[in-house]
Amino acid sequence: MTTTHKRADPRVRRARIAVAAIFAVHGAVTGNFAARVPWVQEHTGISPGQLGIALAFPAIGASVAMPLAGRISRRFGSRAALRGLLVLWCAALVPPAFAPGLLALCAALAVYGATAGMADVAMNALGVETEDRLGRSIMSSLHGMWSVGGLVGAAVGAVAAHADVDARIQFVLAATALAVIGAVACRWVLDLRTAAEERPTTERSGGRGRGLLPPRSALLIGAVGFCAVFAEGASLDWSAVYLREVVGSGPGVAAACTTVFSCTMAAARFAGDAAVRRFGPVRTVRVGGVAATAGGVLVVTAAGPVPAIAGFGLVGLGIAVVVPLAFAAAGRSGADPSRAIATVATVTYTSGLIAPAAIGQIADATSLVVSFSSVTALTAGLVAGAGVLRAPARGASAHRAASATKT
Repeated sequence: MTTTHKRADPRVRRARIAVAAIFAVHGAVTGNFAARVPWVQEHTGISPGQLGIALAFPAIGASVAMPLAGRISRRFGSRAALRGLLVLWCAALVPPAFAPGLLALCAALAVYGATAGMADVAMNALGVETEDRLGRSIMSSLHGMWSVGGLVGAAVGAVAAHADVDARIQFVLAATALAVIGAVACRWVLDLRTAAEERPTTERSGGRGRGLLPPRSALLIGAVGFCAVFAEGASLDWSAVYLREVVGSGPGVAAACTTVFSCTMAAARFAGDAAVRRFGPVRTVRVGGVAATAGGVLVVTAAGPVPAIAGFGLVGLGIAVVVPLAFAAAGRSGADPSRAIATVATVTYTSGLIAPAAIGQIADATSLVVSFSSVTALTAGLVAGAGVLRAPARGASAHRAASATKT
């Protein structure tokens, strides 16, 4: 067994780099699109309200399609499924730029979200498997690579917009380049089809009938992810508004708050793996929950911009590692990692979809301070719910044995 492990090491290290590149590609597609949303709105001639309706369709498409990712992986094998889904996701960047009106844009964005969600599930499942083979935490830094990809994609979009480049040209070029990079990176990811076949789902899930329902453990893990993503969505979309309307800051300072929040999250994700290796996922999330809750208290009690920005920074710091650890725990929670990860992804996508609207509705009925008091209560839930992330390992030795049978 020792010999097998040594032979597998270089391949697993290459797989870790390849998966990181795939996360970056996924983020870059998102960043390219996000930077050109104003162009898409102008090209289609839709109102801000209609744009808001259209931008709900990626999350709707993702939520509907993500449960299919596991079936696709079982049918074609993990590596081939990821390659195909990633190429489809890159290709889905193009149609929104050619949409002539609202209905066509909604349909294009539904496909865009569906392919994004399925690729997201596939790459997180392989990220968890690679983490198991390495024997150390890497999921947080993988999600950090997604953030880096998003920032690079957004920068490319910003440069293209500044140069007045037609978004149709930009999207075709970006989609082609990213699809090639992603397809090449997929050559070095681990194909876990053999390992999946060695784990009969009917035996572990209690039969075909129960297998149709999401596993209870995945729902509990998803609830923890829900709290973190709700706080993330609320902070990203409303932090600048909060500083303007509640604290009385100017536009520049308000915009800087969102930047501080995003940078704090990205930095914490790259540092998160070291914290998990030292303290474990449960303690890491509990400490993060305490930090995020303290940040929420700072936000709702802030009398000036400095404590409010510090508060949002603490929220970003505290919640940054929760979703990567939720995916990792889901991937180890049962016989079918892709299905468990799809459940967690669906719950978290739903949270991100409803958070901005919920904050607005609560603010309309009461105030923004009350809205962010509810966010603070959810971050406190991370402290209470962190224990569900203590999922049993699925046995890295079994995976290595499966790998050895193929070499």
